[in-house]
Amino acid sequence: MENPSSKRTTAGALEENILAILDSTEADDTHYANDDRTSFLDAVRAASLVPENGTPPTFKWFESIFAILRIGKSLELTMASFKLLNELDKCFPRVHLSVVDEMKSSGKVMLIVENEAWSPFVFSSESTSSERGAANNLGGSVDSSGFQHLIEDLADATAEPNFQASETKSLGNMLLFQYLVNVLEGDFQPRNCVYAETANWVLLRESLLNMLLVSRKINYKNLMKDCLAIMCKLYRTNAGFADDLVSSETSMAQPAENFDTAATIALLEIGKNTCIAMQKFLIMIMELDLSKKTAEMQGSTTRADGVRTPLLEIVLDELTYDKDILDSFLQVFNEPKWKLEIVVQYLWKYIGKPSVRTRRANGPTDDASFNGALKCFSNVTSIKTTIKKIRPELAQLLLAHGLQAHLSLPCKQHVEGTSASSEERSNSSLIEVSENIISAFRNLKTADKKMEILPLGKEALFMAATIISAQS
Repeated sequence: MENPSSKRTTAGALEENILAILDSTEADDTHYANDDRTSFLDAVRAASLVPENGTPPTFKWFESIFAILRIGKSLELTMASFKLLNELDKCFPRVHLSVVDEMKSSGKVMLIVENEAWSPFVFSSESTSSERGAANNLGGSVDSSGFQHLIEDLADATAEPNFQASETKSLGNMLLFQYLVNVLEGDFQPRNCVYAETANWVLLRESLLNMLLVSRKINYKNLMKDCLAIMCKLYRTNAGFADDLVSSETSMAQPAENFDTAATIALLEIGKNTCIAMQKFLIMIMELDLSKKTAEMQGSTTRADGVRTPLLEIVLDELTYDKDILDSFLQVFNEPKWKLEIVVQYLWKYIGKPSVRTRRANGPTDDASFNGALKCFSNVTSIKTTIKKIRPELAQLLLAHGLQAHLSLPCKQHVEGTSASSEERSNSSLIEVSENIISAFRNLKTADKKMEILPLGKEALFMAATIISAQS
C-alpha cells in the first residue's frame, strides 16, 4: 500500500513543478511569458484531465488559472483558461448530488458540498484581510462589489454606439461573466433540487447566488437593470454585426478599414454565449425568488434573509417603462416557462386582473394563464380599451411570443387538473389556444382598422391555423 505521506509529498512536488512554469514570468506581458502561461495551462490539463484518475487541481492552480482569465491580455490565453476552468469544474464539482441508496429506484438524494474547495467568489463576512485584498486584486477572487463592477463595465461597453469586438478587455469580461454564471449554476441547481424535496431553506440561503444577492455591497435593482440592458444590447449588436459579416462576404468590394472580420466573428460567438449566460443568471434568480417565497410561506426565513424585490417585478417594470427593449428582450429570452410568465403578467397589467371565483360561482371564470388572457381579446370593446394603453403592434408581439413560448412548454404544463389523458389534454389545450390567437388578431384588426399584421403576427396566425388543421 502506498504511504499517504509519500503520496502527499508527490502531489506537493507536482504542484510546485507546475507552478514553477509561471514563477519567472508571472508579471510579464511578453510573447515568452504568454508561452509559459500556455505551457502552465497544458501542464494542469495533462495532470488533472488527461489521466483516467487525474490529480485534483490544487488551490494555487485554480488561482493561477483564474488570474490568467481575469487579467490575460491575450484573447487566446483568456479563452484557453476559460475552457480549462469549466472542464475542471465539471470533473471536480464543488457541489453535487449523491444517491444514498443506489439499489432503490427512489433512493434518497444527498447534497455533497466540498467546503474546502477553491471558489472564484469571496462573500463571507468573516473573510480575512488577505481574502478581501485578493478580491480587490484584478487577478484575485470576486466579491459582490467586484461582480457589480464587472456588470457595470459590460453595461458601459455595450452601451457605446460604436461597440467593437476588437476590445480584448470587453471580450475577456464576457468570458469571465460566463464562467462566474457557470459556477453559480453549478452551486445553485443541486441545492434547489434538494430544497424541492426537503424544504430546507438553509441549503439555498448558503448558496453563492443568494449570498451575492443579499450582499449590502451591491445595488440589487441597478444590477438587474444593467443585466437586462446588456442582454438586449448584445442581441441587437450581434444582429447588426451578423448583417455586416454577411455583407462583407457577399460584396465584391473591399470591407471597410475599421471592419475586423476575425474580431466580429469572435464577438458573435462570445456575445451569443454571454446572452445565454445572462438569461441563465436571470432564470436562476427567479427560481430562487420562487423558492424563497415558498420558504417564507412556511415560516423558514428570518430577518437575516432580507427583503428583495422579486426579479419578475423588476423585469416587468423595465419592459413597461422602456418599451425600446421589449422587442429585443422577447427575441433573446427564449426559456418558455419564464418567458410565458412574463408575457402573461405584462398582458394582465393592461387587460385588468382576472375575475375571482366565488363559492357560488358555477360557470367558468377567466384565469391568470395565457389562455385566460387570450379570452379577454375576444371582446372588441375591451380590446379598444386595451389598445389605448398599449399599441396594437405591441399587443401583436406579446401574443405571438406568448404562443411561441406556450408551444415550447412540455405537454404536462399545457393543461392540468383534468381527468383526460395527457395527450388529449395537450391537444385540446393547443386547439383552444390556437383558436383564441386567431380570434384575438381578428378582433385587434376590427378594433383598429389601420393596423397591419406584423411578420411575427403572420407567423403566429399560420402556426395557429396549422395546429387547428392538423387536429381537425
